Amino acid sequence: MQRPGWAPEPTVGEMQLDERSSLRRVAGLSTELADITEVEYRQLRLERVVLVGVWTTGSAAQAEASMVELAALAETAGSEVLEGLIQRRDKPDPATYIGSGKAEELRTVVLDSGADTVICDGELTPAQLTALEKVVKVKVIDRTALILDIFAQHATSREGKAQVALAQMEYMLPRLRGWGESMSRQAGGRAGSNGGVGLRGPGETKIETDRRRIRERMAKLRREIREMKTARDTMRARRSASGVPAVAIVGYTNAGKSSLMNALTGAGLLVQDALFATLDPTTRRAALDDGREMVFTDTVGFVRHLPTQLVEAFRSTLEEVTGADLLLHVVDGSDPLPLEQIKAVREVITDVIKEQGTAAPPELLVVNKIDAADPNELTRLRGMLTDAAFVSAHTGAGIEELRERLSEVLGGLDADITVLLPYSRGDLLARIHADGRIISSDHEEGGTRVRARVPHALAAALSEYAHSGPAAPALS
Repeated sequence: MQRPGWAPEPTVGEMQLDERSSLRRVAGLSTELADITEVEYRQLRLERVVLVGVWTTGSAAQAEASMVELAALAETAGSEVLEGLIQRRDKPDPATYIGSGKAEELRTVVLDSGADTVICDGELTPAQLTALEKVVKVKVIDRTALILDIFAQHATSREGKAQVALAQMEYMLPRLRGWGESMSRQAGGRAGSNGGVGLRGPGETKIETDRRRIRERMAKLRREIREMKTARDTMRARRSASGVPAVAIVGYTNAGKSSLMNALTGAGLLVQDALFATLDPTTRRAALDDGREMVFTDTVGFVRHLPTQLVEAFRSTLEEVTGADLLLHVVDGSDPLPLEQIKAVREVITDVIKEQGTAAPPELLVVNKIDAADPNELTRLRGMLTDAAFVSAHTGAGIEELRERLSEVLGGLDADITVLLPYSRGDLLARIHADGRIISSDHEEGGTRVRARVPHALAAALSEYAHSGPAAPALS
């Protein structure tokens, strides 16, 4: 007898999760030299970390929620969080981000806890990064570097790896630095003179050479991403031409987008209780209860203060949002600040849509994880988000109601048509059956008169047959 949910073959997501779990970081085994004399390409050593944040605006609850999210990001990257410090300031200190006094206090905390990394809840300038590292005397990284590290770990496709590599280089370029005289060594500078061996060359210092090589690599990655974007645009155009409605699943990271897509389509995507568990967009086709088909696309998750480098690098991926007929906006109902999640996601989507110059697709809010949410908070959300669907992708609660809502919303996006199709165009009649909903069908001398609701793309393809004969009134 088979166990519930048991399948003879593991899903793609289960295999990816096993592979990801098999590679774990072990603390204390690093043999990296303390005196590094080459350019800083050091891997992020996130074993035992101390978090530090600057509270400039908002309430204390918002500041604490931001630190909790930073701790979740650090744990997703494979580290152990030891301590967390928050400082109330009007603005971050331009020298050390947290001020000289708090930096000395942070040094004491690092010594007492035995931490080897400090993570700041913000994006540090190169000067702030260097100054703070000199005081605390351990590795210092910011929120942007942490998110980039997670993306580098979780990217699996060729396009995803190229996008992450580009974002990392854009971030690293202004922060390139080294120790001692290694970066100021000059190659040549006396070309054509009698300087002797080793003194002839372009006159570049080592750091200038490294920056030039990084820029060349970035240019190559941009060309590769543009080529991959062409292939993605072609596939998107084919889906649009088919007339099947496209639904983009968007939302905050770890809101349950992949779980919801599995529940709606049975895609078997990787599901993990971690931030940015899945990066590569996945497209699956599914049928509603009335037989109509639609295409679901699971997109990359968003986060507060999403690094601009990632938004730029993942531009082609985020463009899936602009070509969708409907946005399924997934919200974590168990999060302490779900409305802040909605605001952060909408800000990124608005920026992408503005750059594309297209109209924003309609949005359907879906509050997920109602099985783990506080009942009182859930009641408050139901009162505030009256048009939202409330589901649990884990238990299946509300999934059928969500399917009905999808049918209603997408039905409203269809066009009412009355056409007279010649008997020779059975292919068009088959497309109406597959992608639309037939209201009535009558066989006449000149062909088949059909009244139906179809997607706008299909309605445009049928427009030349819409004027044939007297048209019946469209349904309201």
